[in-house]
Amino acid sequence: MLRVSGLGKAFGRLVVVDDVATSVGDGECLGVMGPNGAGKSTFFDLLTGVTRADRGSVQLAGREIGALPPEARVAAGLARAFQVPKPFASLSVREHLVLAAVAGGGLSTTAARARADDVLELTGLARLATAPGGGLRLLDRKRLELAKALATGPKVLLLDEISGGLSEPEVRELMALIRRLKAPGLAILWIEHIAHALEAVCDRILMLHLGRVVIEDTPERVSADPRVRELYLGSAAHG
Repeated sequence: MLRVSGLGKAFGRLVVVDDVATSVGDGECLGVMGPNGAGKSTFFDLLTGVTRADRGSVQLAGREIGALPPEARVAAGLARAFQVPKPFASLSVREHLVLAAVAGGGLSTTAARARADDVLELTGLARLATAPGGGLRLLDRKRLELAKALATGPKVLLLDEISGGLSEPEVRELMALIRRLKAPGLAILWIEHIAHALEAVCDRILMLHLGRVVIEDTPERVSADPRVRELYLGSAAHG
């Protein structure tokens, strides 16, 4: 569903993404981890077109999208859910999803309403369909952020540290939702600092450090790799 090769970006002499190559298939979830400053968010910025890559290829379902602007990449089937949700305070949860399906997914209003209702059920937000976005608790704002991305009808879903700020029980709820999303027709890339969440949900994990891929393998092999323990798990344990 998504294939990246030779992706690179530098700001002056500072190289933040350095020759990154990876792929994620239909129904797969690829975790992306690494210490602060590893280049994870810039990597997602390059995939979505928020930042233009200096070099490399980004292919979505076999189509090169590296030269497309962000809105065209959304229309092609690439959606991103951000760490800090910023819902419209006065719009209802359902209205957020209808808007995303129309503006991002290109649907008619009638079709967008039907998709919104499906996404509400899938994400556990149906009971909050008429609630204003500004009044939601943090976990439900996170669900809404993810639901907005799903409402665009993506082939590839990028999750950018969406567990940030949640309690451990809330993280487990979000993990259960992401597991439900793993199905044919969708590929998921998930940046996360909570290592056990990636290990429990993802099929493979890619670790970045200083913009380069350190390892990409099964969760078991990544967690056992001494480089990971030193660069990520060790640094997390020591604050």
